[in-house]
Amino acid sequence: MGTIRHSPRSPRLPVPASSNPLSILQEVFGYPAFRGRQAEIVEHVAGGGDALVLMPTGGGKSLCYQVPAIARHRRGCGVAVVVSPLIALMHDQVGALEEAGVHAAFLNSTLTLEEAQRVEREMMSGRLVLLYAAPERVTTPRFLAQLDSLHERGLLSLFAIDEAHCVSQWGHDFRAEYLGLSVLHERYPGVPRIALTATADEHTRADILSRLALEDAGVFISSFDRPNIRYHIVEKDNPRTQLLRFLRAEHAGDAGIVYCQSRKKVEETAAWLSDEGIPALPYHAGLDAGLRQQHQDRFLREEGLVMVATIAFGMGIDKPDVRFVAHLDLPKNIESYYQETGRAGRDGEPAQAWMTYGLADVVNQRRMIDDSPATEDFKRVQRAKLDALLALAEAHDCRRVRLLGYFGEDSEPCGNCDNCLNPPATWDATQAARKTLSCIYRFRPKSFGAGHLIDVLRGKRTDKVAQYGHETLSTFGIGADLSEQQWRSVLRQLVALGHVVAEGEFNTLSLADSARAVLRGEVSLQLRVPAETPLRARAGAGGRGKAGARAAAADLDAAGQARLQALRAWRAEVAREHNLPAYIVFNDATLVQMAREHPDSLDALAGISGVGAKKLEAYGRELLRVLDAV
Repeated sequence: MGTIRHSPRSPRLPVPASSNPLSILQEVFGYPAFRGRQAEIVEHVAGGGDALVLMPTGGGKSLCYQVPAIARHRRGCGVAVVVSPLIALMHDQVGALEEAGVHAAFLNSTLTLEEAQRVEREMMSGRLVLLYAAPERVTTPRFLAQLDSLHERGLLSLFAIDEAHCVSQWGHDFRAEYLGLSVLHERYPGVPRIALTATADEHTRADILSRLALEDAGVFISSFDRPNIRYHIVEKDNPRTQLLRFLRAEHAGDAGIVYCQSRKKVEETAAWLSDEGIPALPYHAGLDAGLRQQHQDRFLREEGLVMVATIAFGMGIDKPDVRFVAHLDLPKNIESYYQETGRAGRDGEPAQAWMTYGLADVVNQRRMIDDSPATEDFKRVQRAKLDALLALAEAHDCRRVRLLGYFGEDSEPCGNCDNCLNPPATWDATQAARKTLSCIYRFRPKSFGAGHLIDVLRGKRTDKVAQYGHETLSTFGIGADLSEQQWRSVLRQLVALGHVVAEGEFNTLSLADSARAVLRGEVSLQLRVPAETPLRARAGAGGRGKAGARAAAADLDAAGQARLQALRAWRAEVAREHNLPAYIVFNDATLVQMAREHPDSLDALAGISGVGAKKLEAYGRELLRVLDAV
């Protein structure tokens, strides 16, 4: 992919004179107005202020630094440096900016020496509006020397630090290379800095402000709510069958991401989905870099692909039409869950976050924390974060209220999660919990795993039961009235609450100190009754009553549908010609509006949301020709 892209269809437009942010939004990006807190953030940063911006995925974070960068460049302030750890995001953002007529480039390992030198010349001339670079490059002596030169000439306009949670040891994706970014404040104190992230709890926010020396910055926290995403969590019971049922019933032909914890499971799951007729690709850090890039490019450019991945995949993936994110394994905390599920429905259209989890997930996540070489303080915080995720998974009430509450945001029941749509039945599991703990106690001094425990409780006379004489225990058969699935649910909750500890290679069970209170009847347990019915969308659910591009497309008449298909075919051709994902040329909502309104002049086309000045110049007449030909 080229680093400095010019449309082959037309020369670059003269830069409009206005440095007013709203004018830039309309002229360059083709949007009539800012959303949410974008306007105040843009004004603050364009005016030279520092900022910490917390905004959910799909909320328009990139405009919060792109518009100020353009405004400050037009005022003669020079180049904006965007710090990002994500090569995929750099490529897509630069491609989209150049399509919109904004001179942008990136410096990363994909460039040849000659290409990198050409980008550096553009940067040092001050002609470049935005430059994307990784934190490792930004903090090198050579790059800092170049920034010194720009700063001395007044050509360093701002720093945007994307994925800023990476600077925090309390965050879900700490990266040591981010720590060096404090040099930007020390070396260029007069250059405004904006740090951006979609995910940060109170610990992480404080860490970002401290480590990046942003204590005096404006803090802008948007709602963490993603109302178009439906949250659905099920107890693990043959997870492949559960996943296949979910995909076939609700997401046939849709693009989505399936997260697995291990590389082996990623490859096996991708192969299995392909065998089941669902096009799927694997992605993890152990694959050859070229193959990873190939799979990522296919996912971005093709429709209906499922990417099966470890968490190595996803950050910075700008694909707007991911319709679902599925977890076959439990993430390590709520921040990870929120970040990963947030990759669904970036276009604002209905999407789903589906997860299956079980006892082994709880045990594995606890063990990873306990076995890590981290300090005890760090482990304590990580255990609390895991506990919050487990509480979300076990909740009987609104998932969204719980999720937003974790980030300090009050909300009302959403009417669009599994618990709201199908309120779960619950049962008093207090006596079952006491039977479980009593049985574990009677195993002493030995300890055994979940399978053997449940066999004893249900009165199954296995070889192992006979070997240890456990048919003589007073707890043998006292749980015959419950199914194996119900006992696993009870045990999972006891482990999740910390009353039972699973240890060692074979996950043998022992009692924690808090088990005494449960055994004495001082603690009660209300558990949900497992339900496996697929969720169906209620009218208006998923979009909170907002008509999105998908719904709008479905409402087009026959002539409108024909125009939409012609526009999509034209967009695919342009995307191939420019080596870009189709959504960077125009997103679906823009094409649907064109198909519905059928503009018959350049002036009418300019009124379509998402059609900026450069795209109107580059594609306007072609679009009118396509529309008129239908």
